[in-house]
Amino acid sequence: MTIISSAFKTKKLETYRDIKIEKPIVISTWNHGLPANKTAWEILGKGGTSLDAVEQGVRITESDPTNGSVGLGGRPDRDGFVTLDACIMNHKNQCGSVAFLQNIENPISVARKVMEDTPHVMLAGEGAYQFAIEKGFPKKNLLTDGAKKDWEEWLKKSKYQPVINIENHDTIGMLALDSLGNLAGACTTSGLAYKIHGRVGDSPIIGAGLFVDNEVGAACATGLGEAVMRIAGSSAVVELMRSGATPEEACKEAVDRIIRKHDSVENLQVGFLALDKNGQYGSYSIHNGFNFALHTSNKEKLIDSKYRHKQ
Repeated sequence: MTIISSAFKTKKLETYRDIKIEKPIVISTWNHGLPANKTAWEILGKGGTSLDAVEQGVRITESDPTNGSVGLGGRPDRDGFVTLDACIMNHKNQCGSVAFLQNIENPISVARKVMEDTPHVMLAGEGAYQFAIEKGFPKKNLLTDGAKKDWEEWLKKSKYQPVINIENHDTIGMLALDSLGNLAGACTTSGLAYKIHGRVGDSPIIGAGLFVDNEVGAACATGLGEAVMRIAGSSAVVELMRSGATPEEACKEAVDRIIRKHDSVENLQVGFLALDKNGQYGSYSIHNGFNFALHTSNKEKLIDSKYRHKQ
């Protein structure tokens, strides 16, 4: 069990005093983060805001019909409906979220509208859909022929069991630090394939799937949302960084908390990704297989996360 003490705080002060802040920088979960980061970097590289970068970045993944876990082409629930969850958060702790949203291709942009155009943080279901239509988002059938075929095949046995690292992706979470030193984050998903109709995971939950504190850093989560929500995962990572942990140390402790809270993690995968105020980043997951994409002025690559258990 990791205990964050005053020694961590001292180490952080001594270490970061000489660190040259690397900015701008953008990181995102899984291999689909590479093209998403490219779009985000087009904004960051020109001095744009981290908020614009993360919104436009994850929209690339939402609009990719070949991706089975985010947006258009996402696998439906067990009743055949594609339902989407997303949230976004800026450097002022302003945030917006949508849950159980149907027939709208880019829920992240609807979430931003919730943040900027309403006094609320979250809209859900039919209310979120009506809001999106009022804001000019077009209605669209999100169930692609491929996803429908897979669902019809699943119906033959109707066996529900989460699959670790399914197709090497699950959700996209993106964190960015812009040239002004401001952080922002976005998280979007179509949720678990063949879930119970109405199920909502961690991705639209501020503090679970995503959390940003401009004084400290930002974090996002991927994997089984129920496990993330049980420990308020992303906010836990940020608070651990506030106490002096590095991004990787904070992610590792959050993973260990999840492991301690479950009798078995044999079929349970969760990964955390974190970025601190100095541009330092890190990740950690329960099992191997989780990776994340990095983009800076001189780096563009996919990085395998460290992990607790090897499958």
